[in-house]
Amino acid sequence: MFVGERLRGHLRGDPASPRPADPVLARRLRELLDERIVEGVALREAAGLLGAHPAHLVRAFSAAYLIAPHQYLTSLRVGRARRLLLEGHSPGDTAAAAGFYDQSHLTRHFRRLVGVPPGRYKAL
Repeated sequence: MFVGERLRGHLRGDPASPRPADPVLARRLRELLDERIVEGVALREAAGLLGAHPAHLVRAFSAAYLIAPHQYLTSLRVGRARRLLLEGHSPGDTAAAAGFYDQSHLTRHFRRLVGVPPGRYKAL
């Protein structure tokens, strides 16, 4: 296909041949995120490790799991924080151990996903 034809099709809004879903790539990214809950992984690094373009990684993951990779990682971290709080750890220690930058970073995401701040959750 000539570049001009492709460009005209794009400008007209014609859908390009969509890339098929890539569940294997999505699973590999999920496994990488599961392994790196605390330290995390940058999208570019994940793309390099998995041999895919960063945008393709996000599309494949989002199509397979109906959640963006960053949201998935945040939910894993909040889940870990919940367990640590129930074990008696302080919110400050929990933030670092769960991969958040600081306690306020934990609190913002924890409150959004759980509905209460970490200190109140610990007291429940």
